[in-house]
Amino acid sequence: MAKPLGGGLFGEIVSMAVATLLEQKVRSGLTILGIVIGIMSIVGITSLIRGLDESLRESISAMGPDTIFLTKFSAISMGSGREFTELLRRPNLTPGDVDAMSEQAESLASVNIVLGQGGNPTRERVYYGAEQTKQINVFGSTENYAEVLHIEVVDGRFFTPGETRRRAAVVVLGQTPAQALFPNLDPVGKRVRVGDARYTVIGVLGEVPSPGGFDAGQDDFVVIPHTSYQKQFGIRAERMFGGEMRAVMIAAVPREGVDRDTAIADIERIMRIRHRLRLDEENDFDLITQDAILGLWDQISGATFLSLIVVSSIALLVGGIGVMAIMTISVTERTREIGTRRAIGAKRREILWQFLLEAGFLTAVGGVIGSVLGSTLGIAVHFATGFPISLPWWSFALGIGFSATVGILFGLFPAIKASNLDPIEALRYE
Repeated sequence: MAKPLGGGLFGEIVSMAVATLLEQKVRSGLTILGIVIGIMSIVGITSLIRGLDESLRESISAMGPDTIFLTKFSAISMGSGREFTELLRRPNLTPGDVDAMSEQAESLASVNIVLGQGGNPTRERVYYGAEQTKQINVFGSTENYAEVLHIEVVDGRFFTPGETRRRAAVVVLGQTPAQALFPNLDPVGKRVRVGDARYTVIGVLGEVPSPGGFDAGQDDFVVIPHTSYQKQFGIRAERMFGGEMRAVMIAAVPREGVDRDTAIADIERIMRIRHRLRLDEENDFDLITQDAILGLWDQISGATFLSLIVVSSIALLVGGIGVMAIMTISVTERTREIGTRRAIGAKRREILWQFLLEAGFLTAVGGVIGSVLGSTLGIAVHFATGFPISLPWWSFALGIGFSATVGILFGLFPAIKASNLDPIEALRYE
């Protein structure tokens, strides 16, 4: 069994490997190009995916762990393999569904409907004097909107059940219209025009947590009573692929002390009765919870990360082949040097370690450069677009360690070839 290398000998071999690589800068740079690209891809895209993942999870958590969303269909049903045309033929949700759940589901503390969200959204400009907003979303909802969706009212108040019943012309502004129309004024009590109808501003909502942490237009909306919405807009429907899509979403929160699954069972029972479904028929609506959304995101992010690994591995494979080719050429060019070292007493394992360390050091340098460039790419995207990023220390360690491992694996063949050279034949080599 071969003895391990001593500290002094190991340091000498490392110094020789580094010196050799520094003497051949151009060749070394071309050798690690594939490694740099692969590690840059891994670190850069991983920083963006992790940043999006962390920010999205915070946004989903902000909506409340017990909130239950009821929709005609969602990405969850589409992700399960359902035909889109089949989903479109499902019955639309209506304000009557909210009334039924409020009256019949004792497990629910509050039920809220949002008209104009999803499907065929309602978009209008809002005017105040000479000022106007861009086209923003107009939602029709109940007095429970802010409570159910966990959005703070930062100025004024939300509308009351009485105002909803009377179809009152009152409006609550999101942050975008509030800042656009009233940059230096208190908006509460002011009269604005939403499309063709006039409304009195009674409140302003705080910022809505954004999926991904960057501006996705999540604050570009106003909220009016759903009865006022129906009076002005009706319940908008869009026909497509043989079905009808209405912009309706319902959200519910269980009573304190009531298990979420119990509330879901109540909603499911009421909706199945309203849709006249038999016992052997599947639900023709989707019930969405925080866990379901996180589960769907885990599938998406997992598939994305796997694709990243495959693409980056191809770049690393190409880089590894380049390392093996260049190191093989290097062995051939340095045959007399190897013969001389063997003649003055260098052992095979010392030659083997020299070339392995050259390959490992070379690709580790490529890993460092790739990690720096990948981080720079992520930071540049963040400052240019506001896209969230995350740069954990282990991603750099993984990139450098992975690149060094690639170098050692692909450098093994030329290193073994160098260590097996016959010293006499090597000294005769021209």
